[in-house]
Amino acid sequence: MNTAADNGSLSLPLPLYRAAQVRELDRLAIEEQGIPGITLMERAGQAAFARLQTRWPRARSLGVLCGVGNNGGDGFIVARLAVEAGYTVRVWQVGDAQKIRGDALAAREQLLAAGLGITAFDGSGLGDCEVLVDGLLGTGLAGEVAGVWRQAIAAINAAREAGAQVLALDIPSGLHADTGQMLGAAVQAQVCVTFIGLKLGLFTGQGPALCGEIAFADLGVPPAVFASVAPAARRLSWDQYSLPPRRPTAHKGDFGHVLVVGGDEGMAGALRLAGEAALRTGAGLVTAATRAGHAAMISAARPELMAHGVESVAALRPLLKRATVLAVGPGLGQADWGRRLFSALLDSQQPLVVDADALNLLAAEPLQRHNWILTPHPGEAARLLGQSVAQVQADRIAAASALQQKYGGVVVLKGAGTVIVDEAGAIGLCSEGNPGMASGGMGDVLTGVIAGLLAQGAGLADAARQGVCLHAHAADLAARDGQRGLLASDLFPVMRCLLG
Repeated sequence: MNTAADNGSLSLPLPLYRAAQVRELDRLAIEEQGIPGITLMERAGQAAFARLQTRWPRARSLGVLCGVGNNGGDGFIVARLAVEAGYTVRVWQVGDAQKIRGDALAAREQLLAAGLGITAFDGSGLGDCEVLVDGLLGTGLAGEVAGVWRQAIAAINAAREAGAQVLALDIPSGLHADTGQMLGAAVQAQVCVTFIGLKLGLFTGQGPALCGEIAFADLGVPPAVFASVAPAARRLSWDQYSLPPRRPTAHKGDFGHVLVVGGDEGMAGALRLAGEAALRTGAGLVTAATRAGHAAMISAARPELMAHGVESVAALRPLLKRATVLAVGPGLGQADWGRRLFSALLDSQQPLVVDADALNLLAAEPLQRHNWILTPHPGEAARLLGQSVAQVQADRIAAASALQQKYGGVVVLKGAGTVIVDEAGAIGLCSEGNPGMASGGMGDVLTGVIAGLLAQGAGLADAARQGVCLHAHAADLAARDGQRGLLASDLFPVMRCLLG
């Protein structure tokens, strides 16, 4: 049985599933492979208790909150195992115990037979348990949490604020398993042990913030079962990628020429970051097309960037002819200058990375193109779709897919759990990155990184996936010295080391 742990590590599997798909995997394991449901439940409880012991080896008191479904059944087993191991254990029943059926009921009866009483949850506090186990609500939750369930979630979170540690079984209660949306209220866990298949919602939206460390146990489900259900998406991380070594005879012409367009008045820094990111990622040549007043400043700060003052489309055209890849948006603005330059780039044939104000200009006049990569944050995505930011964040995967269908090419929806949708609609979800990346310039660097990979011959989808993962992993390494104060330019030396 795989009991892998450590969020984002090699040990977590790559396939990601929707809740209904995991239920189908569970059904196939029981009905076609002959594994009794109570056996799977017992294995889930064992995996969760083992992770609890590893994470908090000195803890000796445990509180378990159990619902009326199989998630509660997992909780009953954890409680029984803890009693057998000599822990002081309290168990609270949340919801009507008369509704418990099947394997969960069998697990409850085993716990009672072990001599431990079960207390009906009455909305009051949870005492001073060192560790609390959330076995309230599983992956079937769809509507907003209310009533006694919301009270129980509030009690767990209050206990955590007072110093208790929290372990969630399969998914933090209140988190939507498919979208990562918090359904009114949700448990804030330090560890989530998830079973059989990784759920999409654990890795995007509010999922990363609510899960803490993600551990995984496949419960001994045979590979044949997983072969029967195609995953909804794949988890992406930098350790999946590597760039081939360069030939000894390589020269700058082998690695493409990126033209970065932007940097309206007062916004030269965004363009410089994008241009330098393309260079640091390995592009052979990078030209920056910007306002005339910025060109000398950019060249002085980074001589390797060929900065040109471009005040008209006529001045841009010679630069377009030399470029193999285009990137537009960082510091572009939405005034007449930016609109004219963006329009000229749309008439070109080269692959194009579109970010920032170029996305806002596109939202005003939508069109489809097959050879571009769009990199919106949720606000830009909302404008591109004619929705609110809340609607985008409520289902980030659906929003990214809708963007790809509307605009074509490849879409990178940035944020916690960045979503990448390729030309065929396949979904990737980056499991790396950290809150330190919430600072100015990070998106500009990503634009340059993706453009630099395109220039070196990567396809659209590969450049987007590799670029997102390189950017996020570099940020994680750079943030080891602290997340607060992390600058976009702090990623450059780390990226060089990662790229080799």
